[in-house]
Amino acid sequence: MWQLFQFPLCPFSRKVRLLLGEKGVGYTLIRENPWERRDEFIDITPAGQTPVMTDEGRDIKLIDSLVICEYLEETVEKAQMINGTAVQRAEIRRLAIWFDTQFFRDVTEPLLGERMLKRIVTKTGPDAKVLRGAMKAAIDYLDYTDYLLDRHNWMAGATLSLADLAAAAQISVADYLGGIDWKNHEATARWYSGMKSRPSFRPLLSERMEGIPPAPHYDDVNF
Repeated sequence: MWQLFQFPLCPFSRKVRLLLGEKGVGYTLIRENPWERRDEFIDITPAGQTPVMTDEGRDIKLIDSLVICEYLEETVEKAQMINGTAVQRAEIRRLAIWFDTQFFRDVTEPLLGERMLKRIVTKTGPDAKVLRGAMKAAIDYLDYTDYLLDRHNWMAGATLSLADLAAAAQISVADYLGGIDWKNHEATARWYSGMKSRPSFRPLLSERMEGIPPAPHYDDVNF
């Protein structure tokens, strides 16, 4: 049985959970706070980062969300999320990496730092300037996702793909933390409403990070 080491607001773990849900793969969640640097977790992954997926019965250990997603794509035929022509698959990977790197760096990571880590780790208040910068960056990124969705039904084309899962994972964490201004982003809002309606997304909507309540509209599909 798969075990997934994660914490509720880890966007990379959320991407993996969405993929597992779409593929119908069973797993057990293991809560791991990477900032605690727990010895047993560091023994599994010296980087000390989530997600990590293991199956002790088969002696399998998968580290890093990209590695996990590629493994699932290669081993589970149901609901292929990197599909189409070679050019289409390249675009799916490009966008998934773009959300995992640029969007995370400019939006999700500073929001997590200011509204989660400072609250539960350093016990200090958030830096308003950093928050404003992250929220401004989010507007710029959603301008681009609006552009993509004006051309396609989904982020990378005509069908749901890993690009959508990566985007939804990052956006959902930023939205939980109140970092998304949905005004003037109708295309992305419609897409996100559809993502929130999927069975794979429902567990994320009901999950909470203790001591950090979500934005009021977070679990409303028709926000």
